[in-house]
Amino acid sequence: MNLTDTEVAAAAALAGAEVVRARYGRLHSRIDKGAGDFATDADLAAEEAILDVIRAARPGDAVHGEEGGRQGAADAEREWLVDPLCGTLNYATGSQLAAVNVMLRNGPAAVADPFSGEVFLTDGETARLRSGVPGEDRPLAPTADTRLVEVNLDPPFPSAPGFRAVDLLAHPGFVENFRPRVVSTTLALAWVAAGRRAAYVTDGGDLSGSVHFAAGIALCRAAGCVVTGIDGRPVGPGGSGGSGLVVAADAGTHELLMSMIGGRGRTG
Repeated sequence: MNLTDTEVAAAAALAGAEVVRARYGRLHSRIDKGAGDFATDADLAAEEAILDVIRAARPGDAVHGEEGGRQGAADAEREWLVDPLCGTLNYATGSQLAAVNVMLRNGPAAVADPFSGEVFLTDGETARLRSGVPGEDRPLAPTADTRLVEVNLDPPFPSAPGFRAVDLLAHPGFVENFRPRVVSTTLALAWVAAGRRAAYVTDGGDLSGSVHFAAGIALCRAAGCVVTGIDGRPVGPGGSGGSGLVVAADAGTHELLMSMIGGRGRTG
């Protein structure tokens, strides 16, 4: 069967999700990555399952996995970005708030929730939610109705002291308009695209090519969300390398958050 790139991404993400789900609740070995970060045996096994799918379907492509780094031909024109377990700390401590990310750089992407069985998909132009078999996908429809905003409080904080996520939570305007939540980075972005969250905010550098963020950014952009850095500049291909992320369901929510962050920029 000749799969499209979107279906390869979905199949790979589901393969990783199956491993993550099967190993949930075990006592996991940890691989220290420094600065408090770590991987588990589940991360490694899920990444290998994902790579098996991509290698079988697209043997000429390169793959950049969070755990294994870049693999494949050095001159490969196409590269897949793989985060086999986004939310490792949650997972290792018994929380099911985690996701599996697979994306063809500058192309289709898939985010799988190992525990709900949902897959969030984009072909680069449209964004869909698959809860069952292919052909029963539903369009993602962002909305700010929940007023829930995901705020990433994990270090490092490269924009401090100019911007600190914790200060945003203390802003009077924030508590008047929103309520904070913190989950897996990509699950949070997928939920903004699906209308389950109003926005997501994180500090950081240019995150558009990160295995942690790229698939979620692609989903949100395809779904019609407003996607900028915390400085208000565009991120991703054709952007100016915006720092961090402010992803909102609509322009009004984005503008309100930017005014609290410091009014450094707005989209028009």
